[in-house]
Amino acid sequence: MQLELSEEQIMIRDTAAQFARGELVANAEALDQHRGREVFLANLNALAQLGFMGLNIRQEYGGSEAGVIAFSVALSEIAACCASTAVTMSVTNMVAEVIQAVGSEQQRQKYLPKLCSGEFAAGGFCLTEAGAGSDPAAMRTTAVKDGDSWLLNGSKMFISSAEYAGVFIVWAVSDSTAAKGKGISCFLVEGGTEGLRIEPAEDKMGQRGSATNAVYFDNCRIPADALMGAEGQGFKVAVGELAGGRIGIASTALGIGKAALDYARNYMGEREQFGQKIANFQGLQWMLVERYTEMEAARLLIMQAAYNKEQDKPYGTSASMAKLFATEKANDACYTALQLMGGAGYMREYPLERMSRDVRITTIYEGTSEIQRVIIARDLLKAL
Repeated sequence: MQLELSEEQIMIRDTAAQFARGELVANAEALDQHRGREVFLANLNALAQLGFMGLNIRQEYGGSEAGVIAFSVALSEIAACCASTAVTMSVTNMVAEVIQAVGSEQQRQKYLPKLCSGEFAAGGFCLTEAGAGSDPAAMRTTAVKDGDSWLLNGSKMFISSAEYAGVFIVWAVSDSTAAKGKGISCFLVEGGTEGLRIEPAEDKMGQRGSATNAVYFDNCRIPADALMGAEGQGFKVAVGELAGGRIGIASTALGIGKAALDYARNYMGEREQFGQKIANFQGLQWMLVERYTEMEAARLLIMQAAYNKEQDKPYGTSASMAKLFATEKANDACYTALQLMGGAGYMREYPLERMSRDVRITTIYEGTSEIQRVIIARDLLKAL
C-alpha cells in the first residue's frame, strides 16, 4: 500500500480542514444545544458544492470520483470540528454509493446528482428497527406488491438525517415465506411520499446537531421501479454496504479523537501547576504519547481498509478492524484528553465535554464493537 497521500488527496484533505475550521467550529456548540440548524443546512450545501457529498461517486453522476481514501481523510477533518456535520456527510456518501453500486441506470441518473449537488440535503439509510439492530435479518417492515406498486408498512428507528433527507434507502421483507434474511429487498423512497412519516428528532447524548428520527411507513405506496437491485437480495446489499460505512465511522472517530488530543496538548502548554507548565510532567506526557500512538495506528488501519476498497480488494474484515480499533481508541483519547485538562475538561466552556459525548456513539452505530469482533473472528476462524 502507498502510505503517502497523492496531491489530489492532500488538496481534498486541506480543503476539508480549511472549510471545517472556518465554517463549522463556530456553529458546533450551537448545534449541540439544538440551535443553528439553518447554518448547519447551509454548511451541508456548501460541502456538496465542494464535492464532498459524492467523493466516491463517478463524475457522470455529479460526483467527485476522488476515491475512498480521499473520502476518509476529508471526513476526519470535518469530524475534528463538528461530529454532527461529519455523520451527515458520511451517511449521505454511503447512500449515494449504495445507489451507484446497486441501483439501475435510471435510479442513478435520478438520485445521484441530487445527492451530490446538495439539492437533497442528505440521504437516509433505513435499516435499523426496534427488534432488528445488530440482527438486521430480523426486520419486520414489509413490502407487498400491489399492482404496479409496492406498499410499505412498518417502522425504522435511529435514522440519521431523516427529517431533511431527500431520499431514503429502505429495507423491507418482500417475501414473508422465505428463510430469515432471504426475503428482504431494498427500495428507494423519496422524502415527502404519502404514507411516510418522520417523528421528531431524538434527544441524544451526543452528536445532537444531527437529527436522528424514527421513520414510519403506513401503506406507503411507491412505484414498482423503486425496487433497487434484485428482489430478495436486499440483505446481501445491506451487509456489503455497511462494511464501507464502517470506514466512514472509523474516520469520524479518528477526527474527533485526534482533535481532543490536540486541544488537550495545547492546554498543557498553557496550564501551570507547582510552578511549571503541566506539559513538563512525565506522567502526563506518557498519557498523551500513548493516545497519540493509538490514533496513528488507527489512521493506518483506516487507510488500509480504504485502500482495499478503492482497489476493489476484499475489505470487510479490514473495515471491521479499523472501526473496532479506531472507535474504541478514540473514546480513550477523548477521556484521556479530558483527564489531562482536569476540572476544565468537564466544563462546557471547553469542547472536550462535547467531544467526549460525540465520540461515544461511534462504538455503537453501523455495527457495535461487539459485532465487529464477531465479524473479525468469523474471518479468522473460517478455515478451521
